[in-house]
Amino acid sequence: MTGPTGPGPVAVLIGPPGAGKTSVGPLLAERLGTSFRETDADISAAAGQPVSDIFIEQGEPAFRQLEREAAARALREHDGVLALGSGAVLDPDIQHRLAGTRQGLPVVYLAADFGTIARRLGLDRPRVVIPGNPRGRLRAMLEERRPLYEQLATVTVETDDLDPDELAAEISARLKQ
Repeated sequence: MTGPTGPGPVAVLIGPPGAGKTSVGPLLAERLGTSFRETDADISAAAGQPVSDIFIEQGEPAFRQLEREAAARALREHDGVLALGSGAVLDPDIQHRLAGTRQGLPVVYLAADFGTIARRLGLDRPRVVIPGNPRGRLRAMLEERRPLYEQLATVTVETDDLDPDELAAEISARLKQ
C-alpha cells in the first residue's frame, strides 16, 4: 500500500507519550490492510537498548539525533501506518517533512488531556516524592508540544474516552472520508 500521493506512509500518528500510538497503530494498520512501524522501536533496535536507557546513558541530544534519523528514514521508506516518537515533532526537518505532506498524507494527532496521559503513564498515583517533579515536567512537555501537534495534524482524534479498537475504527473511518 502506498500513501495517498505515492510512496510513503498511508498515515502518520503523532501525539504525546501515552496517547495511544503504540496501541492504536497496529489495529489501524490491520483495518487498512497494511503494516505498522514505530520509530521508537526502530531506535531501540538500532541501538540495542530501550529508548529510556538511551536517554539516560547518552543524553537527550544523542537521542534526538537518533530520533531525527529514524523518523526521516521511516517517512521515506515505510508505506503503512507510521507512529513517530512523541518528540519527533520538535525537529524542524521533521516538521517540514510533515507539513509538506499536507497535500495528501494524513498526519493523525492522537490528543489526550493531562489527566488521561498521567494515568496511562502511571503518574496519577500517590507516591514517594520523585526528584525532578515528573508530573510538572509532563505538563510542561504537553504544553510545549500541543501547538506543534495541532499545527501539523490533518486529522485530530481525542483519545480520552475511547479504547484502542474504537480509536482505530474512528481513525480509519475519518481517513476514508
